[in-house]
Amino acid sequence: MSDPRPDQSRVAADWRARGFSCEVWTDPPGQVWADFVHDVDELVMTIDGDVEFEFGGKTYRPGPGEELLIPAGAPHTVRNRGDVTSHWLFGYRR
Repeated sequence: MSDPRPDQSRVAADWRARGFSCEVWTDPPGQVWADFVHDVDELVMTIDGDVEFEFGGKTYRPGPGEELLIPAGAPHTVRNRGDVTSHWLFGYRR
């Protein structure tokens, strides 16, 4: 069975080529980051865990390797909905 988690080095190289940084974030179960706003576009990608992103009036629960673009100026909330620590990638447009 193959590992569903994204290859972080490939993702980082792709994001750099597209003008984004790329870092790993770790959240304990139940962690909520509410109503953040950035002045630049942000890319996010779940590595593992049950991470939920809410922005633009919609809620997204991407699986491992699924990328989301959070537009500059969009208020957004991130939640670890699972019972285990979650890891996800984030990057800001440079």
